[in-house]
Amino acid sequence: MPEYRTALGASSLEKITLLGQDLAEDVMGTVGFGELAFWLATQRRPTKGETRVFEAVLAALADHGYTPTAIVTRLTYLSAPDSVQGALAAGLLGGGSRFLGVTEDCGRFLHAQLPPELPTDDAGWDDLALRVVRAQREAERFVPGLGHHVHKNGDPRTPRLMRIAHEEGLFGPHLRLFAAIGRVHPQVLGRTLPLNGAGVCGAALADLGLPLELLRGFALLARTAGLIGQLAEELRHPVANDIFLSVDLNNSSVDPDPYEPGGPRG
Repeated sequence: MPEYRTALGASSLEKITLLGQDLAEDVMGTVGFGELAFWLATQRRPTKGETRVFEAVLAALADHGYTPTAIVTRLTYLSAPDSVQGALAAGLLGGGSRFLGVTEDCGRFLHAQLPPELPTDDAGWDDLALRVVRAQREAERFVPGLGHHVHKNGDPRTPRLMRIAHEEGLFGPHLRLFAAIGRVHPQVLGRTLPLNGAGVCGAALADLGLPLELLRGFALLARTAGLIGQLAEELRHPVANDIFLSVDLNNSSVDPDPYEPGGPRG
């Protein structure tokens, strides 16, 4: 018989173990959910400082109001109220390059830019950041985590998370490079853009040593709580039907617009 080894959950007749701990006696009522999520992903128990930064990230990404992910969750629940899991899944499936996915994109991007020998002062980080931003500009690519459609004058989550990371001694190379990009990018772009919350969350998660391949997963973990909140509010103060009817009753019939390969979009 094959043996499937795991350090995660396992059950016997009398006991459940998780990460080498007795689930009932050592984890339940003792380990917070954020701490446990970090522990499950890394298979090492985080320090108090790591837990604080990690949970600050989860709070930062939990809910942003009527975003596409929230709207589709509410509309899916309107269409299929017997499927809470379908409504939540619909919202989570919208976590991509414009919403939520920036967390992973930024963490991966920053990690790829770090040289073998890291700068030792702000001037060195600024020089590195200038090279990074110029390379992106020359390649006609965006810098992940730079810009926000609402917080034009600064995303309030960004300085707060950076401050928490500083307080816990966890302001590492990804956050340092991200902060430097915030300082120098106007020299290249000719305008000042905010460092957005999703981006700073990706930098912070990367500095915590979490797997880069899972950074979007942590964003989705946070957003799951927010989507549950959206559904809870929908139960008490429904708006999904109004959203549906506002589109259904206000559409207008137009002539067909045949698709032409290579033609303009929109």
